[in-house]
Amino acid sequence: MRRFRHKHQATAAAGLAAALALTLLGAPGQTAGAATPGSGVLDAGNKSVTWQSPVYAEGNFGGAGDCPPAAEDPENKVCDRFDLTVDVPDGYWSDNPEGGVPIAIQWERPSDDFDMYIFDDAGKQVASAAGTADPEATVIPKADGRYHVVVVPYDVHDNAYTGKAYLPETTDAGDLTAFSGGDGSYAIEAGQLKARADFLENGQLRLQASPDGVFTDPAGGQIIRNRPGLLKQTSASDEGDHYAIRAKDAVLRVYKKPLRFALYKADNRTPVWQEDEPLRWSTGGMRQSLKRQTDEQFFGGGEQNGSFSHRDRTMYVANNFNWNEGGYNNSQPFYLSSAGYGVYRNTFAPGVYDFGPSVKTGQQERRLDAYYFLGDAKSVIGKYTSLVGRPFMPPVYGLEPGDSDCYLHNANRGERHTLDALKIADQYVANDMPLGWMLVNDGYGCGYENLEQTAKGLQDRNMQLGLWTQDGIDKLADQVKAGQRVAKLDVAWVGNGYGFALDACDDAKAGIEDNSDARGFVWLPVSWAGAQRCGVLWSGDQSLSWDFIRWQIPTYAGATMSGIAYNTGDVGSIYRHDAKMYTRDLQWKTFLPAIMTMDGWARDITTRQPADQQPWRDPEPYRSINRKYLQLKERLLPYMYTLSAQAAKTGVGAVRPLWLEYPDDPATLGPNAKYEFLTGEDFLVAPVYQDSETRDGIYLPKGTWTDYWTGKTYQGPTTVNGYHAPLDTLPLFVRGGAIVPMWPEGTLSWQTRDRGQLGWDLYPQGHSSYTLYEDDGVTREFKGGKSATQQVVVDQETARTVVRVGASVGSYDGKVRARSYTFTVHGESAPHQVVLGGTALPRSAWSYDAGTGVTTVTTPSLPMDRDFTLQLLR
Repeated sequence: MRRFRHKHQATAAAGLAAALALTLLGAPGQTAGAATPGSGVLDAGNKSVTWQSPVYAEGNFGGAGDCPPAAEDPENKVCDRFDLTVDVPDGYWSDNPEGGVPIAIQWERPSDDFDMYIFDDAGKQVASAAGTADPEATVIPKADGRYHVVVVPYDVHDNAYTGKAYLPETTDAGDLTAFSGGDGSYAIEAGQLKARADFLENGQLRLQASPDGVFTDPAGGQIIRNRPGLLKQTSASDEGDHYAIRAKDAVLRVYKKPLRFALYKADNRTPVWQEDEPLRWSTGGMRQSLKRQTDEQFFGGGEQNGSFSHRDRTMYVANNFNWNEGGYNNSQPFYLSSAGYGVYRNTFAPGVYDFGPSVKTGQQERRLDAYYFLGDAKSVIGKYTSLVGRPFMPPVYGLEPGDSDCYLHNANRGERHTLDALKIADQYVANDMPLGWMLVNDGYGCGYENLEQTAKGLQDRNMQLGLWTQDGIDKLADQVKAGQRVAKLDVAWVGNGYGFALDACDDAKAGIEDNSDARGFVWLPVSWAGAQRCGVLWSGDQSLSWDFIRWQIPTYAGATMSGIAYNTGDVGSIYRHDAKMYTRDLQWKTFLPAIMTMDGWARDITTRQPADQQPWRDPEPYRSINRKYLQLKERLLPYMYTLSAQAAKTGVGAVRPLWLEYPDDPATLGPNAKYEFLTGEDFLVAPVYQDSETRDGIYLPKGTWTDYWTGKTYQGPTTVNGYHAPLDTLPLFVRGGAIVPMWPEGTLSWQTRDRGQLGWDLYPQGHSSYTLYEDDGVTREFKGGKSATQQVVVDQETARTVVRVGASVGSYDGKVRARSYTFTVHGESAPHQVVLGGTALPRSAWSYDAGTGVTTVTTPSLPMDRDFTLQLLR
């Protein structure tokens, strides 16, 4: 993580003070190319502007706030400044594919590293870019007025750049001039514009268009991993005003005057999407314009901070380092529509997606290359991830909490040594708090020593060693052989359009797997389509506040709509600490698959004193509450691990907006449902994101919902107000019919758990079933079939509840031959008898709690290769 830089960037994203803005600005009226701060104008008479920077012998390793005042840097020797005035007519950007003024920075040698910040006249940051790409580009959205470009040579070596900005101009497709094809592939022309429509297997359509008449694929094989073949069983006919191309699941209409496309269902009467205007392209972009259906909703775009539903919003997909609400550092050029389709733009180029009354989706490149997927939301997510890569299957310790800090050099807490990390690990053990892995060198300039001893010490404590990389993964093979099992990448890996980041993610995962028998486990803070196949996406450097907790809730649930199964943020953020907010943040993040604390960087909000972020550091009652939720997370690992296996198979991750499971309920798109989520189908989590012990506006969709803590039941749809949520209580509800596997109470590590016991937490309602997935948890042997499943079926009848537990089918290393089971059955009256097989269990084997309505049954050890039936007779 780029600690120094992003500390300043987070400040800028929130809005710079006027004084700082004046510090950064150059003097007005100077010409481009001069040695002092330059300026330029984009208007009707000036379509482009270029300027030349000085040569920088070295970088300043800082952010915009580290630049000296312009008066003290008259020749831009520390930071380069350029003032840009944009003067365009009203409405100029309303239908422009690029959505604003593109600014590119072309270094003479592309390997050096820099930051670019763009501020408006009020000092507010409106755009930014960072990385080692050549050229590195960003866009000033809907630019109009005066802007100030500041380029910070972050890590350069006798290098200079040329800056360029331009006003994109537009052209529309004309009338159809040629149509031909067959066997699933069709060629279409409208003057110089050429297009191609390919119907593909598994209900997909690929539509390409090029104003230059040449089809290109800049992404090549970097993103798409499983390119489907042509669906040759198609036919075409001339229907007068359009050609109709018919496939099994859909009909593509190609309208003639002007050329426009529309996709219909197989009945050729129900539109899926329809272009309301022809394709439009500009100097460096192309957009598609679609008619929005009456109640159509839009999701996706990867990680969109603070949002999961995008109707009437403009969604940006780009290289972005705004870690706060409105940022999109893990965005993806994909969206999903409630009309029964999704679309992926096969590109590394930035995009602007306007989901207003006319849906306009554009990328900053003069080509269209779009894959359309038909089906409901889960089906579309599955088809999309089948194309770019399914979510990876994590090791089980990856679903345990992680801890990150710098121990050697550049340590914010004084000089330490790598082996000092073991002292921190010991505190997790001493405080009965699970921990799966530790990053021991997380900080710029932070090194490591005694790697094998550190790895061995962590393994002795049932933890794994992780390392962060600042500038490369060339040492990964040796590090993995020494014991590394977790890799975290830096923003420096991003590159132009995230291509480098995606390669680094793939390579880091492969580096772990090529040098050990472990599964690759990679974290990265910036990514692109396809990163779900190789890494945990993490939302970057943030500062703690109640607002910070609030906007993260829809962020991670919304990322699931793009097939991102692992998306998370630092527990308690990185830069600020408050015991109460930390505990509230930790509570709900225990229901995310992957979590991590970022230690050694924060200061207490009140005292301003250094405050590390480990969950055992705060006094009581915070320490005990944190322990309670971390231990609950550990117990629920069989449930979460099964969700991971499902994600690897279907593309649908664990953390879900309510709409994904209840798409026919409009209230799941309302303001209340925005700030809650589902973990799997069964847990509804409504985090407390205010300094309050009361949670209002908890929306429960149809069905029966049981309060996890009290056993109180609610019939949905309903909204719960005035829910009593003292600091130790996360509002948490369980769906009627849920069947939840759990490890024994007191489990602190997947390695030390009692493998001879398993719990089943049951919420009977009618007929329900669940299939548990198990394997060895760490190796890749599961890919060869070394895994097991066990199905549980529950039937709630008038006078009895019947639980049928199937045999465990399959094998893997470490699988036990027998285990006992503890059943906790919720919401029923006391049974008069409990029968296992055909034998009544003694009263000592079961109990009933009248206060909670829970029956607890413990069985003897039973063979795993046989099924059995448990009956609760009332």
